[in-house]
Amino acid sequence: MQEQNAAGTPEKKTGRSVLVTGGNRGIGLAIAQSFLANGDSVAITYRSGDVPEGMLGVKADVTDSGQIDAAFREVEDAHGPVEVLIANAGITRDTLLLRMSETDFTDVVDTNLTGAFRVIKRASRGMLRLRTGRIVLISSVSGLYGAPGQINYSASKAGLVGIARSLTRELGSRGITCNVVAPGFINTDMTAALPADTQKTYLSSIPAGRFAEAEEVANVVRWVASDEAAYISGAVIPVDGGLGMGH
Repeated sequence: MQEQNAAGTPEKKTGRSVLVTGGNRGIGLAIAQSFLANGDSVAITYRSGDVPEGMLGVKADVTDSGQIDAAFREVEDAHGPVEVLIANAGITRDTLLLRMSETDFTDVVDTNLTGAFRVIKRASRGMLRLRTGRIVLISSVSGLYGAPGQINYSASKAGLVGIARSLTRELGSRGITCNVVAPGFINTDMTAALPADTQKTYLSSIPAGRFAEAEEVANVVRWVASDEAAYISGAVIPVDGGLGMGH
């Protein structure tokens, strides 16, 4: 929906229509704020909590196609077709293999992997009509490097690489790119609450010798969705301080 100026003629919005799933906390929030600061019209999906100032919040669960369709319609009415999609929503159910239930596995995959499929499929309608689009999938070093207790999470995050590369081959000729950003350990309330010895063990495995800030991930996401990265597609970009070494 376009706004009108004093003369009654439509005003063209500056920036692009951006949607970040799971965008009201953690890395998703940092990504949404980065696009907002860039002058884009930013919408987020969320399941609980508050909507950050300056953003359009739409309640939606990525495991429900009906909710996703309704969310996209609301975003399209307010900001126009989604031009930049950041598939960030995800959950964890960490436990070792022999204790992991089938539900623990399927719930994580349904949210993190199939959820990404759902939002990508819906976003692609508008992108195909526009003949342009940027899709960024938020994976994890765990999806590339592996992690004990995270067979479900690692499988879901590794699967995003296959989606990005297959989508690139399908839609690359239509001006649509799809890339993966794989964060490592990030400074969050969760990492801050870890015992000092555990933090020390994690830090010892990171060549950079520190955890990342969420904004450092957001900066990479914003760049790979920009015109400067228009010839990059199907790539996996780690933001992990050298932990995964390109795995």
